Amino acid sequence: MDMPKNSFKQRLRQRQMQVGLFVGLANAYSMEILATAGFDWLLVDGEHAPNNPASVLAQLQAAAPYPVQLLVRPVNHDAALIKQYLDIGAQTLLVPMVDNAAQAQDLVRAVRYPPQGIRGVATSLARAAHWGGVKDYAMHANDEICLIVQIESRQGLANLDAIMAVDGVDAAFIGPADLAASMGYLGQSGQPEVTAAIEDALRRIAATGKAAGVFVTEPSLAKHYRECGASFIAVGGDTSLLRNAAVNLASSFRDSEAESGAVS
Repeated sequence: MDMPKNSFKQRLRQRQMQVGLFVGLANAYSMEILATAGFDWLLVDGEHAPNNPASVLAQLQAAAPYPVQLLVRPVNHDAALIKQYLDIGAQTLLVPMVDNAAQAQDLVRAVRYPPQGIRGVATSLARAAHWGGVKDYAMHANDEICLIVQIESRQGLANLDAIMAVDGVDAAFIGPADLAASMGYLGQSGQPEVTAAIEDALRRIAATGKAAGVFVTEPSLAKHYRECGASFIAVGGDTSLLRNAAVNLASSFRDSEAESGAVS
């Protein structure tokens, strides 16, 4: 069996536009529904959602028959947790709260086998290696792992050039909500100072030759960020989609009943 190729990473290198969704329901059944929805990528969130290696594994398995690419966001920079996510089959990690080059270098080491890194070797136990079925998995795994660092603080912006210069960092993703909070605008990611910082960051990332990404829910703003250099975007989350649809559905029938009562 040949080494599985990371098509998400290949498309990042080619700067192909990729549209994705954050997934926080921590459920394999809903993940399979989303895998058929037409997104280029889905992010299994382990930072803010109640995910762990077991629930992430179930979602990776649920999406495996479909062409959508899965990313995983761990809760922190813990190398042991990162090792588990890689061993169960994650090839692309989006790691939150990267503030400086030293953190980025540690993350590169965490996702790579020695001598370039510190990832533990146990291919006979790893789903990623098909339990030893992938020929020379350990020899080729480093090439297919994609590391995305999430920039979401003033410190991260200040150190952005140094972070992007780290060999092994494939892309940077801007998190508007935390960035706005770091800039003193909690809950106000649409503030001009925040959007200006995002625009500048996207341009700086793209100028390094690496891929830039951002979370954006407005199509017109997404187009603008694309012009600033973004080549992959998250356009929402499954929890928001479910809640908004449910609220709108309930409201529409209550409004209908109210109108009916008023007429009678």
